[in-house]
Amino acid sequence: MILLDLSDPFPPVCLARQNAGGLLALGADLSPQRLLDAYRLGIFPWGTHEGLPLWHYPDPRMVLFPGEIRISRSLRKTLRQGRYSVRFDSAFGELVQACAETPRPSQSGTWISPEMQAAYIRLHELGWAHCVETWMEGKLVGGLYGLAIGRVFFGESMFSHRKDASKIAFAHLARFLTTQQFGMIDCQMHTPHLASLGGREIAGNEFSQHLAKLIVGSQTPQHWPVDVCNYDWDIQ
Repeated sequence: MILLDLSDPFPPVCLARQNAGGLLALGADLSPQRLLDAYRLGIFPWGTHEGLPLWHYPDPRMVLFPGEIRISRSLRKTLRQGRYSVRFDSAFGELVQACAETPRPSQSGTWISPEMQAAYIRLHELGWAHCVETWMEGKLVGGLYGLAIGRVFFGESMFSHRKDASKIAFAHLARFLTTQQFGMIDCQMHTPHLASLGGREIAGNEFSQHLAKLIVGSQTPQHWPVDVCNYDWDIQ
């Protein structure tokens, strides 16, 4: 594993194939520029070692192309009922904290440390990081957050305190990204939850090719509109 100094560039992502989970490097920092440089290469921080960020590039890569989202019959029924509200970027810090504090199967703790939370909150303040929130009865009950660069959304984490709450947020995210002509959602690693929504694994080389095409172009980072459109969930 390669140890990064503050000024060191990331090593070639092909080196991550040698390590379990796609571990590529250790070190550097969580500054906005370092994080943006990482995501543009398909690299993301996940966990720490002795206080230093661990950088990953898993191969194969879990992705979801927005037009391929799979909405089950039961989820579609929930979406039609509308017993919830969905907002973008209205409670970013609260949502990230909820992701950090929500227990997860087979995990004894969280990789979303206070330092990691502060780093993504700073990216949100700069207009790069976004969240999709599911609200019920005035409470934040689910959602997700990540980064939008070019026409790629890099998903980071999600949580759910009510049935289907994170799936509701994800469905709205996919519809919104489709309207904004985004080409790919990076889901990082395989989970049954993401697979049920239409996510699939692709080879690292294929992921890099998609990324190179979709990440280019000028973009002015900005907050997303708080209120989401009332989508017609009868449309497949």
